[in-house]
Amino acid sequence: MHAIVVEAVGDPSVLQWKEVPDPKPGAGQVAIRVGLTSVNFADIQQRRGTGAAVAKTPFTPGLDCMGTIVALGEGVLNLRVGQRVSASPDAGSYAEIVIARDMLTFPVDGAISDEAAASATVLVTAYNLLMMAARLQQGESVLIHAAAGGVGSTAVQMAKALGAGKVFATAGGAAKVKLAQKLGADVAIDYLNDDFARAITEATGGKGVDVVLDAVGGDVFAKGLPILANFGRYCVYGQSGGSPGSLTTDLLHRTNRAVLGYSSGHYRRNRPAAIKPGMEAAFQLVRDGKVRILDGGRIPLRDAAKAHELVESRASTGRVFLTV
Repeated sequence: MHAIVVEAVGDPSVLQWKEVPDPKPGAGQVAIRVGLTSVNFADIQQRRGTGAAVAKTPFTPGLDCMGTIVALGEGVLNLRVGQRVSASPDAGSYAEIVIARDMLTFPVDGAISDEAAASATVLVTAYNLLMMAARLQQGESVLIHAAAGGVGSTAVQMAKALGAGKVFATAGGAAKVKLAQKLGADVAIDYLNDDFARAITEATGGKGVDVVLDAVGGDVFAKGLPILANFGRYCVYGQSGGSPGSLTTDLLHRTNRAVLGYSSGHYRRNRPAAIKPGMEAAFQLVRDGKVRILDGGRIPLRDAAKAHELVESRASTGRVFLTV
């Protein structure tokens, strides 16, 4: 079979299409012939060598995929050969055949599109951010940064579906602002041209928002924390801006505000069984037609470097997919 292999971290050119041995499933594992995989920003960070979980070279990138089970390892009882599944492989999804643990492999029916089935990471991240980390309550206001991206565009839809009140969104440029509005954002702000903190302060009469979802960090965090309402929850799940945010604790204890971290990858590595409830709930929202994954373009897996270049350019919206 073939896979994308990174032998030394660096720019997109290090994503090499190579012939590698067919993998065999061990106990509690399944082998999946991949149909579609997706590009996460974490893949780009891993390729650069800057991700939270630094991989030892050589490695194959990729967090999730959809495909068909072609072999079962010993002890796998709840899955079968020929089954259409969504999965999060431990050793990367940029390959023609991947190995995944049975507990991170989810059967998907015809009501789940290929795009959604290949987007386990954004679906479970958006759901768990809102319900596990932020503990969203009916009618609460939510601010979602990078609302035209994979997790952001999904979270805007989910927030509405899960009973949020007013949903605020930030995005870069007029086209992405319109997309956020189309997805359900009540107020969408172009962060390239407008001060989002001032706009939200004015829109909420100085109260601020109850929940913030932030994958950017840095200055966005610094400007966003003060507009968190009393008793609010600020959820950090990345730092695509390149630098972490910082705070002084007096912003928290005086007004019962909280800052929480979330990582689906960390859960998969350390508490994989905890992924299942959020994954099943997210898929149900897809079945019910309340959430859809935006197809931001499809590129052959062997040309994964082009896909990374597209995502890094910030010209894409939704999810960029790799076809196998």
